Amino acid sequence: MFVIIGILVVIAAIMGGYLMEHGNVRVLLQPAELLIILGASIGTVLIANPLHILKKIASGVVAVFTGSKFTKERYVKSLKMMYDLFNKARKEGLMGLEADVEEPSKSAVFSKHPEFLKDHHVRDFVCDTLRMAVTGAEAFDLDQLLDLDMEVHHLDAGQPIAALSSMADALPGLGIVAAVLGVVITMSALGGPPEEIGRKVAAALVGTFLGILLCYGFVGPIAANMARAAEDERAYYYVLRVVMITFLKGTAPIMAVEAARRAIPGNVRPSFLEVEKACRGGGSEAPPAAAAASA
Repeated sequence: MFVIIGILVVIAAIMGGYLMEHGNVRVLLQPAELLIILGASIGTVLIANPLHILKKIASGVVAVFTGSKFTKERYVKSLKMMYDLFNKARKEGLMGLEADVEEPSKSAVFSKHPEFLKDHHVRDFVCDTLRMAVTGAEAFDLDQLLDLDMEVHHLDAGQPIAALSSMADALPGLGIVAAVLGVVITMSALGGPPEEIGRKVAAALVGTFLGILLCYGFVGPIAANMARAAEDERAYYYVLRVVMITFLKGTAPIMAVEAARRAIPGNVRPSFLEVEKACRGGGSEAPPAAAAASA
């Protein structure tokens, strides 16, 4: 929502100031200039990036307008899921999780969380880690594997952002290209009516205007928003890493969940009571339950 509001504010501020100076809006309507700039910028992205990055750019731009999926509600549900899973492991041993991690879609725990099953990156991040734990891997070794996994995933997430940023950087230059072409057309019309030459010069300058506006007003901010979304995703993976490693080190499930809760970014971090209520069905039973777990 705020992305759309921001775009409208940019357009309203620029057009409002232009109209206050008694500008003619029709002069800014130059389809040929827009075709040159947008077409060439899209072409540069196609030249520089393989298909899988182009798909990520498209999905990333769509995600900018739909908002972050890593909300407080998702964090609470994820911690609840991990709490239930670890309670099962505590009762049945880590071997009791083998069926869950081998076939997550058939798991009694995971099947309650379709959002988790749908996101195959997150699903594999959790299930592959617990699969290694079931086979006897140590928590320290798993922590290093998770760090490597997160680093590779974050690198992949940064590729479409870098590609879109490169497109934004190219837009002012392509605006100059459009302006130069407009000047060429203007020079070929020398000797004609002055008003005709004036229109052609104005059209050429609109090319520079559009290139700079698209760069700093739209494409650049969208790339920055995608970068923030990548950081939100990294934070979510880090929380899952904390809860798994903390439990595998021998900590009680509720303490592992609490450690993970404190790793959640402050703007979406649920309170202790919210997580306690989700995990145990009510905060009033928390103290005795915690004492029993520590005993």
